[in-house]
Amino acid sequence: MQEEGHRLVITVIGKDRIGIIAAISQILAEASINILDINQTIMQGIFTMTMVVDARKSQIDVADLSGKLADKGNELGLVITTQHEDVFRFMHRI
Repeated sequence: MQEEGHRLVITVIGKDRIGIIAAISQILAEASINILDINQTIMQGIFTMTMVVDARKSQIDVADLSGKLADKGNELGLVITTQHEDVFRFMHRI
């Protein structure tokens, strides 16, 4: 798959509110990052989302992106983490 090596996993958790997906998607679009897959749910008022994104065309490095997303998370009362897909898979292997 062409995206391999450029894919990131972004996780979001916090109290549900209007505009979460829009705010995160805007940051990704401005960084030329494409959303490949998204899964979100609301469990008893708690918003959870996992995204797999392709950063191949982006000029922003992962640390800067992570900082921008974390700042947006702080603004919205969310915890947002960003990691390379291979790191995510390694940390969550059985």
